[in-house]
Amino acid sequence: MREIEITFLGTGTSHGIPVIGCECRVCKSRDPRDKRLRTGIFVSTPECAFCVDTPPDFRTQCLREGIQTLDAVVYTHSHSDHILGFDDLRRFCEVEDRQMPIYGSARTLSDLARVFQYAFDDSPKFRTYVRPEAHTIDGPFFLGETRLVPISLPHGRIETTGLVFHRGGRKRLAYMTDCQAVPAEAEDEARGVDVLVIDALRHAPHSTHLSIDEALAVVDRIRPGMTYFIHMCHDVGHSVTEAMLPPEIRLSYDGLRIQV
Repeated sequence: MREIEITFLGTGTSHGIPVIGCECRVCKSRDPRDKRLRTGIFVSTPECAFCVDTPPDFRTQCLREGIQTLDAVVYTHSHSDHILGFDDLRRFCEVEDRQMPIYGSARTLSDLARVFQYAFDDSPKFRTYVRPEAHTIDGPFFLGETRLVPISLPHGRIETTGLVFHRGGRKRLAYMTDCQAVPAEAEDEARGVDVLVIDALRHAPHSTHLSIDEALAVVDRIRPGMTYFIHMCHDVGHSVTEAMLPPEIRLSYDGLRIQV
């Protein structure tokens, strides 16, 4: 039974695509799948709706997808392309007149409190302010009936929080954005998952992200039922790249919805 719907809010790297001032084939492409906002997903289950990250394009993404309610946000890390839509959470706080539960590592929550100090200080909050209710991820946790198991992933000088979604006793989804490798313990946690969503920045190697070949090697070890690449730059054209991949590995694109 499919109980989780994932909507890809954005699938691009920090520049977004098209890239400012670029005339490359992908940036000039007419294929709508080559237009990529910054990376984030919306997850809907029968009892809960939440986002993973709030990229700078978050308002536009919510309007495009018709998102009107939000129960929580999970943050993978505090790089700007994953957090700068934070202030747009205020509308959800206003509509339902409540705090917004946010989940992240201790470092991520500390960075959010520094960048968005006005939302985290002790002064009285207006109804229209963001009112975060911070929860430190220090082990598995539940959102509704979905059990989220955090996995640590290296990303340059920091670690990001990957997530494995368990529901009904099965591993439904593994989400691994922004990583330069997938450690053995993370692979073990995700092995045999129904759907894997994984960083695949470009064809050439990169110091802080998986390349397509490196992502393919991880897929071969984890052996998911289906895989979607995410966080792609303008070196990756959608149709050309997908033609090189097996049918059980696809490129995600903005607005894609899948059920798990």
